[in-house]
Amino acid sequence: MSTLDREIVATTEDVDRRLAAAAGAADEWGQWKPRRRADALSAVADALDARSAELVAAAMQETGLAEARLVGEMKRTTVQLRMFADLLRDGSYLRVVIDRHDPEFVLGPRPDLRRWLIPVGPVLVFAASNFPFAFSVAGGDTASALAAGCPVLVKTHPGHPETSRRTAEIVRSALAGNGAPEGTFDVIAGKEAGVQALRDPRVSAAAFTGSVAGGRALFDIAASRPTPIPFYGELGSINPTVVTLEATRERGAQIAEGFVGSFTLGAGQFCTKPGVLLLPNDTDIPDQLIKLVADVPPARLLTAAIAERYQERTDQLAQVPGVRALVTGGQVAHPSGVPAVTPTLFHAGSVQNLYRHRDVLLEENFGPSAVLAQYDSDDDIVRILTAVEGTLTVTVHTSETPGPAEQDRLTRLLDLAAKRSGRIVFNQWPTGVSVTPAQQHGGPYPATTAVSHTSVGTAAVERFLRPVTYQNAPDDLLPPALREDNPWRLPRTVNEPGQAQRWH
Repeated sequence: MSTLDREIVATTEDVDRRLAAAAGAADEWGQWKPRRRADALSAVADALDARSAELVAAAMQETGLAEARLVGEMKRTTVQLRMFADLLRDGSYLRVVIDRHDPEFVLGPRPDLRRWLIPVGPVLVFAASNFPFAFSVAGGDTASALAAGCPVLVKTHPGHPETSRRTAEIVRSALAGNGAPEGTFDVIAGKEAGVQALRDPRVSAAAFTGSVAGGRALFDIAASRPTPIPFYGELGSINPTVVTLEATRERGAQIAEGFVGSFTLGAGQFCTKPGVLLLPNDTDIPDQLIKLVADVPPARLLTAAIAERYQERTDQLAQVPGVRALVTGGQVAHPSGVPAVTPTLFHAGSVQNLYRHRDVLLEENFGPSAVLAQYDSDDDIVRILTAVEGTLTVTVHTSETPGPAEQDRLTRLLDLAAKRSGRIVFNQWPTGVSVTPAQQHGGPYPATTAVSHTSVGTAAVERFLRPVTYQNAPDDLLPPALREDNPWRLPRTVNEPGQAQRWH
């Protein structure tokens, strides 16, 4: 029996019942003290840790991913939950600002103004295929939305239905055990069920990780509703890598090994996979890459649908005029029925040819393939980076101690990289996204549909909050976060009459 056969698709009535429960839970869950929600998120993390071996075993069977990879991903998932719990306990994420009444304000009498952030309401999360834990049922989108005070309905991915069901059971139980109202969290399965939920007026925002085609279709639905809602989609990314001549001379072999390890990691099924490598002409790195890529063993792709799309895109790349395959990958039968593949490495022939066929060559291929091209000058690099659409990352490998001339050249490239991406990586590789407060996992379209936001790190909570200001409101009618006695003990910026801002 295939994985898809085991998915239990939600009926129209199932979806409606779960949405009604989420809408009913929104007020109570959203009005909990941040520290109380923090305790609930910590309890979810503890419950997942307690059954991590069971979940990892289920995910291994469904996805073919290695145990070590899944153990690490499970740890990331529970760390994310605890990270948001810590954010809630700190309280500064609510950005409370109080401007006290000032009759002598320079622009005229200033009323008493009090601003903070409130939950947007029920959030629909579309789980990803390539991260059965960290971007799935209890992943970062779910954790950040729950932290914000929003009930969550997850549309599970058909690639790992049993893992999703078991994870959902644990999350529901842990939340209920900590007093969360019914409807705070639930899941649905099936494409039509996800579309139904996205169109429903009870859903206030949605988050998605997946393909450009699928994400764009959902984004258009969200935008075309009678009342449009925010749609935070992570779609596709080519993640170009630029290597300077100085870097190739210092550590060419290390760069070659790092690139192959990065673009084949997880069978190339990472959104941050470096898909294009720009090398100077005066280097033997292409020869090194051929040997390294040829030695990479077959790795199973996640689903039959991904394998089919990967083969179609790889065939399309091979047919571009002037492009040649330095290493031609192949498919190997796998007991799961989903093929394993060996990587493919293409050479664009020249930077000019890469640019000429940019519509094909600079588009993501989800799987273990990459395209390299060799440049003559910085103008060649600028031309390609200018042609790259929005991307999650741009990676630059430079000399360990760049001199003044190299620094001047890099400044021009980095300005352009900042316009094209959300994260610029120096002398490392973009795969492996650190879950930290300073992380920016986003970028201009088609990398994401919301360039101002991140789906990784504590700033992800901002997607599911909106600001409200109270003007001259009686203290007894204010939310606790804005009252004079500050009963929640939140950090607040208070602007006194005639004084500069200071923290209370």
